[in-house]
Amino acid sequence: MTQSTINLLDIVALTVDLPEYNLYRGQVGTVVELLAGGAAFEVEFSDACGGLRRSNGRTYESVGLRPEQIMVLHFEPASPDSVPEMVTA
Repeated sequence: MTQSTINLLDIVALTVDLPEYNLYRGQVGTVVELLAGGAAFEVEFSDACGGLRRSNGRTYESVGLRPEQIMVLHFEPASPDSVPEMVTA
């Protein structure tokens, strides 16, 4: 799987199901904290009112995740010169 560097406030999607948190593959959240020097990330999941605009949405879950559990979403075309970073589990 390819993965770009994950940064604070990146919009990410789950790549795995986390039924213990009622979260499933494809759900979208925002990175709100870098943990363990960037080895893990606190991701906040908000309802549609917050959405990608980060307005007055209600947070329904906030959970620490490993890089292989999320992927960064991109809203602009990738540069032809960019080289994806490989992540291994």
